[in-house]
Amino acid sequence: MRRLFVLLAFFVLPAVAGEARVAVCHGYSCVAQAEIVYSAAQMDEIRRLLLAAADAPGERDVLAEVVGRLYRWGGEQSAIANDRAGNHADGYVAGRMDCIDHSTSTTRLLQLLDERKWLRWHRVLEPQARYFLGLIANHWSAVIEASDGGRYVVDSWFVNNGEPAVILPLDEWKKGAGPDV
Repeated sequence: MRRLFVLLAFFVLPAVAGEARVAVCHGYSCVAQAEIVYSAAQMDEIRRLLLAAADAPGERDVLAEVVGRLYRWGGEQSAIANDRAGNHADGYVAGRMDCIDHSTSTTRLLQLLDERKWLRWHRVLEPQARYFLGLIANHWSAVIEASDGGRYVVDSWFVNNGEPAVILPLDEWKKGAGPDV
């Protein structure tokens, strides 16, 4: 019996070891969190997508899709499936997310990828705010820095749950660039 358990463990443990767990914020200002479990197969899919990128711009293109995919899979396990672009389209539904929820959660997702060494041309920075009249923070986003020093927002707040994130140069975003939601 013990040998059977050891044999089963040999085949089961690698899949379990490939899983990932991430707490995703929702409810506005991260008042609630859902623990999302990504399967080993899902994480392998993400790894293959990222490792296929040939350079920093290519990695950003893939990251937009990857972040959307991770949120879509998270929506299969939680109420974040209800989240719509911006703050007004989702009304008062469970799982709605503001920019604080998105910037926090997207940063966590990016950190997961970075910890696994799947980001080859970028590193994850702290979320950044842009300000109205230079005084009041009115929007937050996750931020990455390319190996050449360029900084970019990875902003999933602009899109419905599961759609590719918007990636823009940080300086342009700070000036108000991005979809009108």
